[in-house]
Amino acid sequence: MTHPITPPTELVSYWNNLSLSLREIFVLVAQWGADQELEACCAIALTDPVCGTKHQRRMLVSHIQEQRRPKPPSLKEQALEALREAESSGCLYVNGRSDTIRRALEQLDD
Repeated sequence: MTHPITPPTELVSYWNNLSLSLREIFVLVAQWGADQELEACCAIALTDPVCGTKHQRRMLVSHIQEQRRPKPPSLKEQALEALREAESSGCLYVNGRSDTIRRALEQLDD
């Protein structure tokens, strides 16, 4: 196959050797293809002058990547959200110390 988004033979062999369901393999293949397409589009946007100045092109690519491949929340962000949910539901009672837990979480690095 000569299509530019055809996975390399080594990668196909690797996927084939995983103990995954056919659905899980399809998901991996679809994600891989989408990543290849995103990289190709970003490469065009970085070099094509129709997309503005170099700075504008870099900002555009950064924005596209942030929107299409958002980073998952950090463990700290997940913990703070869980604490907010517990507090708002009224299910959290830690001897009135949820503020201590929150401050400790906020001091952690992401």
